[in-house]
Amino acid sequence: MSRASVLDVPTEGRVFPAFALIGWRWISRNPASAIAPILLPFIFLYFLHLIAPGYFALEVLGAMLFTTQNIGSWVLGDSATWRIEAALQDLFVASPMGKVRYLFGIAVSNLIPAAPALAILTILLAVSIGHAVPVTAWLILLGTILVVWLLFSAIGVAMSSRLTSQREIWPVGSLTFTLLGMLSPLYYPLSVLPGAWQTVARFLPTTYAALLVQAAFGITSSTPWAMASDGLLLVALAGLGTALALFAYRWRTG
Repeated sequence: MSRASVLDVPTEGRVFPAFALIGWRWISRNPASAIAPILLPFIFLYFLHLIAPGYFALEVLGAMLFTTQNIGSWVLGDSATWRIEAALQDLFVASPMGKVRYLFGIAVSNLIPAAPALAILTILLAVSIGHAVPVTAWLILLGTILVVWLLFSAIGVAMSSRLTSQREIWPVGSLTFTLLGMLSPLYYPLSVLPGAWQTVARFLPTTYAALLVQAAFGITSSTPWAMASDGLLLVALAGLGTALALFAYRWRTG
């Protein structure tokens, strides 16, 4: 191929399709990778339904947010593995991609294996609600999931750049993202938590994600002003967290 023909090959618009293909090849070659994200939230749902059956719809919403949050752990694993084992970060840094497009690419790649779990949980939520839900509630849920997905993908990328060994990936990722999921009122109302726990939860963006979608689906009572406040706090904390994560991410060779 001549130099002229090489230069004629388009170089824009390839990042997302390439990363999406990576995500698809992951589940097409190993279907268990799509089953695992389904099993984890359903384990919580099963036992919580036995303990507190009256909160099932709330718990399904929590499972959707928890699944989305856990994408950050997978992003951490992929990014750390590519850097430590495959030495791919040098190639990414040398390319015109930039760390923002890299973040979106690897986030899209890991969203694909989580999509079947989110789809099943969406169907389960519609059945468990038992009545017609306004379209605005579904749009609020979709927007909330996208915000949580981007935030925790950014956290995963930032944490991955600080790891120095493959052995650190699983314990650091599992501990961090599971702990954040448990501290936020994803599977239970904020009001049932002890006062000190509620105070800690108020500093976490997923708390406002949970409050917003719970109110949108009519599971908990809220006013339009309170919902708007929860939405603004979610976006503000997520924006701040994403910016800090990108600042902390070591985007360099070596």
